[in-house]
Amino acid sequence: MSHKDAALPLVYSCSGCSSAAQTANAAALELDSRGSAEMSCIAGVGGGVGPLVRLARSGRVIIAIDGCALACVRHCLAQQGVEPTHHVLLPQMGVKKKFHTHHDPQQAVRVARAVEAMLEPAAALIEETIT
Repeated sequence: MSHKDAALPLVYSCSGCSSAAQTANAAALELDSRGSAEMSCIAGVGGGVGPLVRLARSGRVIIAIDGCALACVRHCLAQQGVEPTHHVLLPQMGVKKKFHTHHDPQQAVRVARAVEAMLEPAAALIEETIT
């Protein structure tokens, strides 16, 4: 299993049946495609798949994006003894959970930008330490 950049945070997202869950997943995909984080598989972590559990336990910064208060992503990580560095609950960002409807792609982009902004102080500190 190859990983793009071991210095990148790992991002795990909800991907359930509601629009909020799909917003979480789309935001994680956006972070991955922008190169801001590396998306990994929360189902594999929750299912105890060895290589994915080892990656989650590797000591990298972890962003957990949950679509609702059930916090399934956080619970899947906890099953493997992993605590996310950042836990993002979309209802706290004004994302409404709706069933039988698609997510708003622009809302997913806004969530991704908010996560990037949350990560900026850490990135600036790393940059400052390197230079």
